[in-house]
Amino acid sequence: MSNKSVLDVLTHSPGTSIGVFLVAIHLLSALFGFLFVPYGPTELAGVSLLAPGSPGFSLGTDVIGRDYLTRLVLGGRTSIFVAMLGVMIAVVSGGLIGVSAAYIGGFYDDVIMRLVDIKLSIPGILFVALCVVGFGRSIPVLTIVIAINYMPGALRIIRSQAMTQVPLDYVKSARLRGDSKLSVIVRELCPNVLEVVVVEFAIRTSSAILAVSALSFLGLGISPPTPDWGLMVYEGIQQIYFAPWLVLFPAFLISTLVIGLNFATDGLANALGLDAARGLD
Repeated sequence: MSNKSVLDVLTHSPGTSIGVFLVAIHLLSALFGFLFVPYGPTELAGVSLLAPGSPGFSLGTDVIGRDYLTRLVLGGRTSIFVAMLGVMIAVVSGGLIGVSAAYIGGFYDDVIMRLVDIKLSIPGILFVALCVVGFGRSIPVLTIVIAINYMPGALRIIRSQAMTQVPLDYVKSARLRGDSKLSVIVRELCPNVLEVVVVEFAIRTSSAILAVSALSFLGLGISPPTPDWGLMVYEGIQQIYFAPWLVLFPAFLISTLVIGLNFATDGLANALGLDAARGLD
């Protein structure tokens, strides 16, 4: 499908347009929100638990008096960064390994797929939680663990797509020209699975953001006082009966980001003629 056709689907499908709009708003807020917030994210700016609409605090304050609007605007920045970077590493590395396994085959392919099966037999959230407990809650650790967690599933999907390309004439022609295995993998096969890589990145980013937020809610993710939506939900649970906005606002933002990613991914998959309705591994 041409670039123009992809752009048409992404802009003329109502659901996809809504998804792209929501994702764009969240990304712009994560990138440039710090330029417009009235206070610092950890600044004790006022009395604790001011209600939304209070003078000087349009969305109130949290339990220790930090401006809630500021923390909401900046709260997605770390989660989005960790999720997107981790999934990018997972999809790129998993894609390269998957394509090489599809092309080389034999013992190498068998070993790779058995390792993938072993990893996929472990529940994802349990694997991530155990790694974070063992190696710490730092952002580099979270990023690497997210990458390891999502790489096997992406590898398997991309390998399946590469398997359909290996028997085709353009691969046979490259072999007859005497191209090396590395050249065939990088120059011939990788460009022809790029669409699957893009869709896999979008699908798994949505899941990764939920995973990072869930870890923060469980006390295993982003460390305070860094603003994070999952952590803010956890902190607000104790005040939910008399300050429900402390839970509802960050939960709403997590939901809109995940919904936006899912809508945008469905539209992108339809535009590329791919299936995005499968469950995550």
